[in-house]
Amino acid sequence: MTEPEHSAAAEPAPAPVTESGDRAMPSAWEQMGGLGGMLDSALPVIVFVIVNALTGLGWAIGAAVAAAAIISVIRLTRSEPIGQAIGGLFGVAIAAFIAFRTGSAKGFFLLGIWSFVLYGAVLLASILVRWPLIGLIWENLNGRGNGWRKDRALVRRYDLATALWVLVCVARFVVQRWLYDSDQVGWLAVARIAMGYPLFILVIIGTALIVNSGSGLTIRQQWQQLRERRRTAPPKKALTFREKYQLAKVEQDRKAAEKAQRTNPAAD
Repeated sequence: MTEPEHSAAAEPAPAPVTESGDRAMPSAWEQMGGLGGMLDSALPVIVFVIVNALTGLGWAIGAAVAAAAIISVIRLTRSEPIGQAIGGLFGVAIAAFIAFRTGSAKGFFLLGIWSFVLYGAVLLASILVRWPLIGLIWENLNGRGNGWRKDRALVRRYDLATALWVLVCVARFVVQRWLYDSDQVGWLAVARIAMGYPLFILVIIGTALIVNSGSGLTIRQQWQQLRERRRTAPPKKALTFREKYQLAKVEQDRKAAEKAQRTNPAAD
């Protein structure tokens, strides 16, 4: 007896629309800031390495934190999504503190190196307990809940996709830890940037191909389908903090109304 295939997972659900119907929820890439977000995340690292080479650790720490702070302020004044910028500012501040405490420029990268161990461990644990994290994220982003766990073939695909992310975390740790132990600060920065967004994009594509493998399409057909979907998709602008808050409030009010209706059906 063949196992059931979860064909619905092969096609991502339509993006949710706000109550006004004028804007769809942006993709994960757009929520992270797109190309601008990639440049924003790389800039403090580049500034740190250049200033450290020219002047020294103290000035490099101050310059990196200042660069991250300026990015956050610019995004705020432009009413752009600042979630990643604020997160990046905190990350740079912690990395700078570690570099200051260790008295070494390579300490700036220590937090990121060991964070890969944590991420990889969480991802691996999710596979072992049969709740692959990529499946949880993928299905909930598409509003399909946890029904996918009843499909063993789909769970296996999500296991494989999650394992791909585990391998990425392992690769990031091994490469950057080796560069750290070798005191290669410049190459550490290169690896940090190259194994950040560029690798992230490739793994996202690989994840989509793995998850959609149950559709019966070849890899080439899946790739063409993804390109066509991207080409024909209407342009979307990432939500601002205020818009995210408004959407969350609408959703909260909707759930409260549903709960009140269940507890007091006579009110209708």
